[in-house]
Amino acid sequence: MSPMRSSGKPSKPLPRIHLYEDRSCKRLDLKEIARYLAEKLGRVSVDIRAPLFYIHDEPRAKELAREFAGARIRDPTRKDRDFEPLTAEINLELKLLRQPEQRILGLLYDGVALRGLALKLIPEAERTQEDLHLVFTNRLFGTWDESDARYHARVSLYSFPCLISTTGIVEAPAKPKEFYALKQHYLALGAAAAYEELKEQFRDRFIDYDDERLTEVMKGYVMQALFYHLISNPFCEVKTCRLYNAHWQEEVILAQLGPKESEFCNFHSKLGASLFGKELNAAKPT
Repeated sequence: MSPMRSSGKPSKPLPRIHLYEDRSCKRLDLKEIARYLAEKLGRVSVDIRAPLFYIHDEPRAKELAREFAGARIRDPTRKDRDFEPLTAEINLELKLLRQPEQRILGLLYDGVALRGLALKLIPEAERTQEDLHLVFTNRLFGTWDESDARYHARVSLYSFPCLISTTGIVEAPAKPKEFYALKQHYLALGAAAAYEELKEQFRDRFIDYDDERLTEVMKGYVMQALFYHLISNPFCEVKTCRLYNAHWQEEVILAQLGPKESEFCNFHSKLGASLFGKELNAAKPT
């Protein structure tokens, strides 16, 4: 997408934004996200790329498959990941690197280690502050929390590059408490088939796999990554701002999809005028 100009003047040049596909996620429209960035930022260069975790070179794929297997978290209560990956784990990672359209649930990776692997796959010439790499991935990753000594699943990891998990948006923010209570009740009764009915009952209160709302939700996480890149602070305390750091699914929906006149709090909207040459607020799609 060609850069677009605005009448305002940003405080510093905007980075070139690189969006990496997650081919396992059919509902994620990166072209729409690129259009959104052009609309919000006014003058920006955005390109859409193939999945970053997609390796054509066979020897390199085998080498990286071992490293991806080594980045897995086997026990979320242990920070030490010093183990030798099993052959089956390496072979599965090799399959995922060859076929990025595949999604395997139930695996958790160390987010910092995954970020390190992502950095290896970015061309050295683009490892600069002038480039913002946004890697969408179906891999679920977590970070270690010292407060309760365990790993917690995350939606995003803002660093260089930035990682955004399309599995994490489903699994990391907690669902409503009533959902878990009813789920346990059905499982205790042996009514596993009722789980899909339960999800339908709560469908407006959480984001699910291949959710039709996913692209709209991810616009907020992309903006968080941009704020991190520019000012090192991606989050807001206002629950109705797209930059709110949501920990519950209902908070995600309120911040990214909630009915309101503006997408950003007044502070961050006006900060946009300094960063991007124009204020950020505009009516959300209904």
